Amino acid sequence: MKRRFLLGAAGATLLASSLARAQHPNHSPGLRPAAPSPHRFHNLMQGGAPHHLTPEQEAQRVLASPAPVGPAGRWVSRADMPIPRSEMAWATVWDGRMHVVGGYGEGRVNRAYHTVYDPAANAWLDAAPLPRGANHVAVAADAGRVYAMGGFIEQNRRCDDKAFAYEVKEDRWREIAPLPRPRGAAAAVILDGKVHLIGGATDPAPERASIGWHEVYDPVADTWEMRRPLPGARDHVGCVAHAGLIHVVGGRFNTFQYNTDLHHVYLPQRDTWEERAPLPTARSGHGMVVYRGRFFCMGGEGGIIERGKTLDAKVFGQMESYDPATNAWQSHAPMITPRHAVAAVTIGDWVYVAGGGAVLGGAVQSAVHEAFTLG
Repeated sequence: MKRRFLLGAAGATLLASSLARAQHPNHSPGLRPAAPSPHRFHNLMQGGAPHHLTPEQEAQRVLASPAPVGPAGRWVSRADMPIPRSEMAWATVWDGRMHVVGGYGEGRVNRAYHTVYDPAANAWLDAAPLPRGANHVAVAADAGRVYAMGGFIEQNRRCDDKAFAYEVKEDRWREIAPLPRPRGAAAAVILDGKVHLIGGATDPAPERASIGWHEVYDPVADTWEMRRPLPGARDHVGCVAHAGLIHVVGGRFNTFQYNTDLHHVYLPQRDTWEERAPLPTARSGHGMVVYRGRFFCMGGEGGIIERGKTLDAKVFGQMESYDPATNAWQSHAPMITPRHAVAAVTIGDWVYVAGGGAVLGGAVQSAVHEAFTLG
């Protein structure tokens, strides 16, 4: 029975990928179908071996939100990622497809993966790989390009300054002006045709300190300029651009032991930051998207470290949303499978959340892919 199921799944994926190519003849003709892995979880510490969550690991899941209850919405399963992975540091969307770049997978932390999800066909495609592998790469998309900036070469440390632009129609990466200063786990968003790179963490590797740097890349001039730094230096934040402003929500001060609920908004005309209503559940490594004019935050992690041991491990499944018009938060149906370091985007009337860490830290990668809607 299991063999027939796997063969059927692979056949369905190939058919769906063929339909995707037929429906989108101008989308990156070099993209290739990506068959799903038969295993939803891999263990990084065991060389990428298949993994099944233990009861103790499942007990790390936290679902309760202190925010007022809003419309529940619903979650549904979508096609699993081709390879269980995490620490991609979010994802981006262009022309109705989700792009997921880099991360941990198959026993290594410096993968150059570049996979693309087409919701119309519920299928994954392999695109041109990142020119060099890394984790916690900041990504954003605009004007037919996907930008990939910085990242860590080792496990959540040893960052670099490399930056690349992917030409979607050509399925090709090219190197662009490097970051002014190396960093990983930063947030990247597009505002008025420029890429704002905010926060993150930098070397020395043994300390891996959070930063508040705010630098802006101009694709036309291929140059960088500095802006007012983020108050409260932090990394693994949620970040979106909306209505001419940039919102940075949550994150951590150096480690997940020092998660924060801070919510800052950047006002570009004044080059300054202001505070807004805090995130109800302090967390880091969460996804954040704009959906129906609200900001939805999902997933994340937290824990306490004492004498090198991690205590009170938490993997969050809360789905909480913010209304910029009222400066207020509410909660919704939690994730089916709580995860952190996820790839999250909005396409149409759905929020897609793929991959991520299924337990605290980077040990276990997930191929799980679920979507949320209020419809």
